[in-house]
Amino acid sequence: MAIAKAERLMNLALCLLGTRRPLSKRELRGSIEAYLEAFGPGHGTASGAESGAADNATGSDDAFNRMFERDKDDLRELGLIIETVESVDGETGYLARRDSNRLPPITLDVEEAAALGLAASVWQQARLAAAASGALQKLRAAGMPLAEEVYGSHSALETRIPVHEAAFEPLMLAARDRRPVVFDYRKANSARPEQRHVEPWTLECWRGHWYLAGWDRDRKAERVFRLSRITGKVRSRGIPFTAPVPDHVTVRETVERWAGETATGTARIKVRADHGYPLRARATSTRELGDGWDELEIPYGHGLDAWLVEFGPDVVVLEPAELREAVLDRLRAVAKG
Repeated sequence: MAIAKAERLMNLALCLLGTRRPLSKRELRGSIEAYLEAFGPGHGTASGAESGAADNATGSDDAFNRMFERDKDDLRELGLIIETVESVDGETGYLARRDSNRLPPITLDVEEAAALGLAASVWQQARLAAAASGALQKLRAAGMPLAEEVYGSHSALETRIPVHEAAFEPLMLAARDRRPVVFDYRKANSARPEQRHVEPWTLECWRGHWYLAGWDRDRKAERVFRLSRITGKVRSRGIPFTAPVPDHVTVRETVERWAGETATGTARIKVRADHGYPLRARATSTRELGDGWDELEIPYGHGLDAWLVEFGPDVVVLEPAELREAVLDRLRAVAKG
């Protein structure tokens, strides 16, 4: 079955690339052997036809239309640019222009090729791994040097970005396709999730956690959501965005600000000895207190309370008072379940 589908897709791609004018569904159905064998040449409106034969023809036409739409989507997913053209008589035609589907000359050197190979190996998510592998194959077919020629079969670098949240893939696709989403979100200081309507902009990984930056439709404001706090399924909506999408730099700055990257002051905390190494790495000063505790001064910004909660009883906030209270509120919410 897989071979038959691949052959059908190849024949459809060749027809679309080889034509000088748009071809209608009817013409493609009559030109591709796989369509002819499965559905026949198609039927117009025939007077005097028996109702049973008409019903069979209608069913065959519907089945062909569904297969053709799937095949067209599969070719576009593979990178083929298929144009839809409306003729003067109202009939829709399709073609794939060669100049639109031709790669420009590839001028990467071996170091750049190695960097691309390393980037493609980063993703463990199945959908992203397949896309990265397919892109590398296209580049190599166009003359890009192989990364193995630089470092050999064993590289000293094994880079990985883990993605464990079930919400990652639907949010990634929704952000790519500019489709609003709906999901239930539990804030760190709340015992129950709330439904959020969001226009997703981008996903950012920070300190080992994934965040979604987007426009919250209910609050009419930019918001950042941690994927691990999304509960249930992410549902997408086929409606347009209502807010402009900022550039990538602005979105990344928003994620970093909400996650606590931008410091506005200094916090003083107690950390149990031999614990909290990520906090120690950010500390501006460290002092031993004895009894198995150390005192740290660390930059204090929005989101620091959510980070400190993750260390549980190994961290105690000394000051400022508002940070201590925010951490206690989060711990109380967790205790309530």
